[in-house]
Amino acid sequence: MTAITAETVDDTTARANVRRLAAAQALTGANAAVVFATGSIVGAQLAPSISLATLPLSIYMLGLAAGTLPTGMISQAYGRRAAFIAGTACGALCGLLAALAILQGSFALFCFATFLGGVYGAVSQSYRFAATDSASVAYRPKAISWVMAGGVFAGVLGPQLVQWTMDLWPPYLFAVSFLVQAVVALIAMAVLAGVNAPRPAPAQQMTGGRPLLEIARKPRFIAAVVCGAVSYTAMNFLMTSAPLAMKFCGLSLSDSNFGIQWHIVAMFGPSFFTGHLIARFGAAKVAVVGLILEAAAAVIGLSGITAMHFWAGLFVVGVGWNFSFVGASALIVESHRPQEGKKVQAFNDFIVFGLVAIGSFSSGQLLATYGWSMVNIVVFPAVAIALAGLAIAALTQRRVAA
Repeated sequence: MTAITAETVDDTTARANVRRLAAAQALTGANAAVVFATGSIVGAQLAPSISLATLPLSIYMLGLAAGTLPTGMISQAYGRRAAFIAGTACGALCGLLAALAILQGSFALFCFATFLGGVYGAVSQSYRFAATDSASVAYRPKAISWVMAGGVFAGVLGPQLVQWTMDLWPPYLFAVSFLVQAVVALIAMAVLAGVNAPRPAPAQQMTGGRPLLEIARKPRFIAAVVCGAVSYTAMNFLMTSAPLAMKFCGLSLSDSNFGIQWHIVAMFGPSFFTGHLIARFGAAKVAVVGLILEAAAAVIGLSGITAMHFWAGLFVVGVGWNFSFVGASALIVESHRPQEGKKVQAFNDFIVFGLVAIGSFSSGQLLATYGWSMVNIVVFPAVAIALAGLAIAALTQRRVAA
């Protein structure tokens, strides 16, 4: 009876945190949506060469990778809330500096601004894990899923912010969009300040539990990392290149904003039920479905260059990303003990977003040199590698169980 009561109390706290973290996910996702909807277009305007147009988005992914380990270290030393506040401060600076870069015509400053936006994004990636800190084992997949469901509102809010503000300060396209982004980051800071995430006890420091290398050698952990990296890289390739590819194909900024809006809705909308699917069928099976959907999105991208083809591909890759990335995140949570959580989660995100950043740097070159078709083609071998990793992990687990 005592265990049940404790679990109920824990899940009550977890649910309260989930509500705040989901709201923060919506606000933070809106910031990211502004960057991704405008980054390659602003990059094309400011960069010395069109081949560098997507570099600001690649720099964003670099910031995402660079911010993961510091996020884990700050969370472990000072608590999750301290990391959240630092992240939102970077988000506000991103908006202010990006607007200044547009006003001054500075490509370098714009890239630095998107780097800070990436650091903010790195902190936001810990929201899904923070939701599991006080949750029961049964509630953890649902907590991850519900927090990520907040991104649905980001899919509506972010592109609409761009649509409403992009030409309010002529001739400085998108300058007001980034100023509004800074305000949204400050609102997120206020929301996150109320998360119940106490500073960890000394016994829970980064050195607690098994050595990180021992955990990292486990096939289940490796499969989860590979799945997370491939799912995010494939989605990122298509999402970052699509707005510029649509422009090359003669489509309008409104068409591009509409595609990004529904892409972000597709990324986070399934989160309302992804956790339930994982609880029923298992994280690995849900991740496999997601990877297959990402490959299907690339097929759509190769089949035509009308607005409908772009919209459909962006929507399908968004759903695929949700299934594969939430599934991979659940596998990570299953791979560590409670005292190992923050260091394992930070290490996972560092590897995942480091690989995503490396892949992101080639997307602009691929688009400029080989065209939209090649951007889609590279998705297939990446998905095959992730599916192979999940299959090997499943076979290994069966042998151990036998």
